[in-house]
Amino acid sequence: MSRSDSPTVVLIHGAFADASSFGRVIPELLARGLDVVAPAVPNRSLLGDSAYIASIVREIPGPVVLVGHSYGGAVITVAGAEDNVKALVYLAGYALEEGESLGELQGRFPDSDLATALVYSPFPIEGSTTPGTDVSVEIDKFPSIFAADVDPRIAAVLAVSQRPLAAQAFAEKAPEAAWKTKPSWGLVATADHTINPDVQRYGYERADMATVEVDSSHLVMLAHPERVIQLIEDAIRATAH
Repeated sequence: MSRSDSPTVVLIHGAFADASSFGRVIPELLARGLDVVAPAVPNRSLLGDSAYIASIVREIPGPVVLVGHSYGGAVITVAGAEDNVKALVYLAGYALEEGESLGELQGRFPDSDLATALVYSPFPIEGSTTPGTDVSVEIDKFPSIFAADVDPRIAAVLAVSQRPLAAQAFAEKAPEAAWKTKPSWGLVATADHTINPDVQRYGYERADMATVEVDSSHLVMLAHPERVIQLIEDAIRATAH
């Protein structure tokens, strides 16, 4: 496949993280001659974040393979409806149904260890006297819950550089589910203490995705980058024209 025929791989990070969580995947994708975009997700609201990512996707000439980790899976479920998105790849992610919220999907299954490690902090909203609520993870619990099989030095950096998720994002319902019309692939992190692996499996099975299971913590891109790259390449090959 020539570079001109190759899709752009757009990597969408999740809650409590940023695009650096793809730090071991991006160099390998670039080495394969692929164009890569790894935007910063605002993590303010599912609808707003999805609209922002959709606006980035629309500006990319040619086909896109949209990859979402964790909360990023919910974002690509909505933003993936853009015409030039040819495939969706979910990494330990939420594959929402149309009209479903994160809280509703997660509520179908027992809580993960994350539930008892969340920190809630007010933040100002411009033009409003009522503050919003940011959700983050207790710093000392972050490595074991999020990144148990990641280099401890990296996990420590990630713990203190979290990008919180506004609580509003948990309650907003997905207005559409792009997996209904786009080929999709899913990776289950079976040792995940952030999102119950059964939440991942349920969403993927409901969407009839091609699914792989990896013995990994939530941050599978840092713990097992080769498995993530393999799945992205599967999506690229299967949707090549």
